[in-house]
Amino acid sequence: MSRPVLISPSILSADFGKLASEVRGLDNAGADWIHVDAMDGHFVPNLTFGPNAVAAIRPHTKKPIDVHLMIAPVDPYLATFAEAGADIITVHVEAGPHCHRSLQTIRELGKRAGVTLNPGTPIAALGPLLDAVDLVLVMSVNPGFGGQSFIETTPARLAELRDMIGDRDILVSVDGGVSVDNAARLRRAGVDVLAAGSSVFRGGPDAYATNIAALREAARSGETAG
Repeated sequence: MSRPVLISPSILSADFGKLASEVRGLDNAGADWIHVDAMDGHFVPNLTFGPNAVAAIRPHTKKPIDVHLMIAPVDPYLATFAEAGADIITVHVEAGPHCHRSLQTIRELGKRAGVTLNPGTPIAALGPLLDAVDLVLVMSVNPGFGGQSFIETTPARLAELRDMIGDRDILVSVDGGVSVDNAARLRRAGVDVLAAGSSVFRGGPDAYATNIAALREAARSGETAG
C-alpha cells in the first residue's frame, strides 16, 4: 500500500451531550479524521447531525472533518455544510438524479468531493463519476443506524472498485461494522480510510487511543499478509 491507513472515528457513536470533549479526545487519541454521519430521517430511517453540529465541533479539532450526507435531496445543503467547516463532503449516488453536478458543486465550494453507495447498488454505478471525486466511500452496512453487523461481501466490492479506479488519485473509505476482526481484509481489498464507530468508542474516552491504535495495527497487518 502506498498510502498509510487513516482512521476516521464516527461521532454517531459518541456521547451527544459531550461532543466537544469527545472530538478533542479523539483528536488527542490519534484519530486522522473525524467522521460525521448526517441523516435526514427520509433518505435513511434516522435523524442525526446537521450543519450546526459540524460548526459546533469545528473549533475543537484541527483534523479534517469527513461529512457523509445521507440526505435527499442533497444539493440544497452542500453550501451550508461547507460553510460549517466540513473538509470532505460525501453524497450518495442514490440521493438524486444529478450526482455528478453535486460533486462539481462540492469542488466549487473548495472542498474534497466524495461519493458513496448503498450495499444493494452495483459498484459499476460509480464508473461515470470517478473523474469528479477525491474519495469513494463503500457502505459495509445499510445506512441509517450505528452498531450494525458488517456485510461480508464488502471486501469483494472494494476489490472491484479498486480495479475500476485504476491509477486515479482517489481515496477509498469504508463505513459500517469496521473492527479489528475485519480491518486486515479491508486493507488487503484496497481501503485507505476506516470510518469506525463502536470499535473506537468501546470502553469510553480512556480507551480511545488504545482502540484507534489497535484498529490501525490490525489494518497494517493486511498490508503484509499473504
